[in-house]
Amino acid sequence: MILLFDAGNTNTKICLAGDEGLGESYTLPTRPANTADDWGLKVEAILRREGVAPSDVEACVIASVVPPLDPLIASMARRFLECEPVFAGRDLPIDLENRYVRPEQVGADILVGCLSARLTYDAESLIVVDFGTATTLACVQGGAYLGGLICPGVLSSTSALASGTAKLPKVDLTIESPDLVWGRSTEECLNQGLVFGFAAMVDGLVDRLADQLGDPFIVATGGLAPTIAQISETIDELRPDLVMEGLWMAYYNG
Repeated sequence: MILLFDAGNTNTKICLAGDEGLGESYTLPTRPANTADDWGLKVEAILRREGVAPSDVEACVIASVVPPLDPLIASMARRFLECEPVFAGRDLPIDLENRYVRPEQVGADILVGCLSARLTYDAESLIVVDFGTATTLACVQGGAYLGGLICPGVLSSTSALASGTAKLPKVDLTIESPDLVWGRSTEECLNQGLVFGFAAMVDGLVDRLADQLGDPFIVATGGLAPTIAQISETIDELRPDLVMEGLWMAYYNG
């Protein structure tokens, strides 16, 4: 068994994987101020729930965009699992040509997600849309990561609105119909504006990128991807565990 970590700015997903693929995933808040022991105790609880002994974990494979978290996860792996941490892009090669001007600036999660999409779909051109803390669109053609776009995230935009406007309520970012209607309460106005607004943004950007990529296949991942995909006109498929799948593929194919 291997233990997979997708450490993002807001949340960290943890998942066990084996020869047959991924198991159930767990989402914890990312708090770099926590200690390695804190992470270790949480991992032990996950392993107990899955009926897996720490000694059965042969590697801890990590995609991280939070540098302060890296030494904590590394220390946790050595103390609680007695294995060396394997960081994607540093210890674990990602089999894509990286055409970024400064390749080291590309987040490991983006490259791992692109690898997963590349190994899963036959289309020559792909766009991977990740609805995370930021909304990112990553462009892949053949075996190369070309670059992409970084836009505000749905949740971060919601938080910015809430913090900057005293009267705006919190919203659940759900929709009852795929048809856009004007809201008749502040909550409805926010929900409709945010969800349909981000769907329109992604569709518009995908259409413009498609002029250069031909007919790309669009894969969406991230926490709010299922909501946006309900109304997006360009998203072809949802892959909630795209980064986890990429880590698993990179480790077993490496």
